[in-house]
Amino acid sequence: MTRITDIKTTFTAGEVSEELLGRGDLRAYDNGALELRNVFIKPTGGITRRFGLGYIDTAAGSGKLIAFEFNAEQTALLVITDQQIDTYSGGVKEATLQTPWTLEQIPQIVWTQSADTLLLVHPDVHPKKLVRSGAGTWTLSDWSFYVEDGTSFQPYYKFADGEVTLTASALQGDITLTASTAVFEEGHENTRLRVQGVDVLITDYESPTVVSATVIPRKNPDYDPEVTGSEEYFYLTDTGANIDWFEQVFSPVHGYPVTVAFHQDRLVIGGSRDLPNRMWFSKSGDLMNFDLGEGLDDGAIEFSILSDQVNAIRAVFSSRHLQVFTSGAEWMVIGNPLTPTSVQILRQTRFGSRTDRYIPPVNVDGATLYCARSKTEIYEYLYTDLEEAYTSTDLALLSHHLVDTPIDQDYDQSNRLLFIVREDGKFASLTVYRAEQVSAWTQHETEGNVKSVSVVGDEVYMLIERSNAYYIELLDSNLNLDSALSGQVEPAVSVWSGLDHLEGQSVSIVADGALVDAQTVQGGSLTLSEPANMVQIGLPYTHKIIPLPPNEVGKVGAARKLRLIRALFRVKDTAALSLDIGRGLKDISLKQLGQDEILDVPNPLLSGDIEVRGLGWQESGTSPLWEIEQSLPLPFTLLMVSSEIKVND
Repeated sequence: MTRITDIKTTFTAGEVSEELLGRGDLRAYDNGALELRNVFIKPTGGITRRFGLGYIDTAAGSGKLIAFEFNAEQTALLVITDQQIDTYSGGVKEATLQTPWTLEQIPQIVWTQSADTLLLVHPDVHPKKLVRSGAGTWTLSDWSFYVEDGTSFQPYYKFADGEVTLTASALQGDITLTASTAVFEEGHENTRLRVQGVDVLITDYESPTVVSATVIPRKNPDYDPEVTGSEEYFYLTDTGANIDWFEQVFSPVHGYPVTVAFHQDRLVIGGSRDLPNRMWFSKSGDLMNFDLGEGLDDGAIEFSILSDQVNAIRAVFSSRHLQVFTSGAEWMVIGNPLTPTSVQILRQTRFGSRTDRYIPPVNVDGATLYCARSKTEIYEYLYTDLEEAYTSTDLALLSHHLVDTPIDQDYDQSNRLLFIVREDGKFASLTVYRAEQVSAWTQHETEGNVKSVSVVGDEVYMLIERSNAYYIELLDSNLNLDSALSGQVEPAVSVWSGLDHLEGQSVSIVADGALVDAQTVQGGSLTLSEPANMVQIGLPYTHKIIPLPPNEVGKVGAARKLRLIRALFRVKDTAALSLDIGRGLKDISLKQLGQDEILDVPNPLLSGDIEVRGLGWQESGTSPLWEIEQSLPLPFTLLMVSSEIKVND
């Protein structure tokens, strides 16, 4: 017989696919686990029970969470639901605003922020801006492009064939425009055309070929009243059939922006409903002015992404370069600075992003993480100076089963965690440190379905459907329960109220640091058998750790049987450990740490080594030697496991 000592000091590969059971030669095998549920991976390699979720408020319905960050001290959470935005500051609702977006449209909303203004776009809705003008004061209004002397400097484009003409009935004033083919719809009313270089406002729809309009004269910037023949205004110059005309790009007829961002002091619009592969850059320092002018360095820029297929733009992201994520590829826009003559767009990789919804790319240590079109991959889009190009690396290569149809994502910088919300209501987290080669996925489950996630400052908020209601909840490192409330009073009391959102549900209770019997909330309150000064009340969740079979076993050849002789679990700040070493789940006494002198304290947090002995043989080396599964709402952190194994060969 052979004795083997297997020491596992790190879980920095996270939960990996079962397909790795035959790949003991990989580093990820030594550092991974077969199953990790409701735990976070520490960058140092240990595992801790995930934070609980504290109840903040009940939302109006399903929707999306968005962060609003004016500066480090002034932040807010925006909750977008069916035709409504609720704003929260410090967990307290500030305002409710009516919006045009229906529940079905919310997944396609894209946003970007500059100072106290948040711009929001949707391809079927007039773009909006949300402005915070003071504590609790918010206004939502339509975008308005820069207008000078009646001329609107917004993007224009000829959607009709190039040979289609317009014939004007007069050169100025109220006129009739007649098209050579059907180009007009009722939605053209109150939109503008740029005809012969002059703005024309459509006032009435007559037919698919005829509209009534008003000529808006354009002021001559070079007008000099002392020069004979100098014109103060420009009007139409030709009443004959003319091909020199364009429509405003964004309108009820042709749709609105798909995505938007700020880059190099310009407002960048990526794609519209009817021009999905076209980009527009405002004038430098003049964010709502898209006047192309004479192509000066500070002038507006526009172009289409032309390639072997239509690349519908899904996101534009400002980083080292302007990054453009499309349905079929990833691009970078270069030009330092960007000017009409220096701008270039170069394709980098060919993975593509989802087209059915917007999942915001996030920056992690200089790399941009984005969800791929495949719905099972999260790519790291990173520029390399050696190649002077971007590469896309699949961060979920070994854990695709955990990244199953993402619907939202955000990054928590303070805890180094990327959160992914999945379509099935579960969520996953990725601990990522590129320099230390840490990329560890875990899966999380709660009693309900997570709909959205947003990181506001250092706080992680989630929108969760529970019992046909939608709750706003906050990840809280001081909690070990979900949808939880905590409280502290003097003197101690037995009756705790304010639990209306948990009405009729069985809840777990931690009172003065000790776990007490579960109760069902009735009338929004519950009564403890003994008064308490401090409580946590909420829904329980279970964390689980199942390691991969020991890698060392395979190094002694094909083994018929093996058994665990003993195992040593090194824990830190732990109050409970539930362990299965082949004889069923069992609570392990923390008295084995040799700290009996403090065991009269309810659920003390202890650190040290816990040794357990195993009995019984396993038929093969393909099963884990131990499992941890615990629903007790008490702290738990595992640093290392050392296993002594006997192999019968």
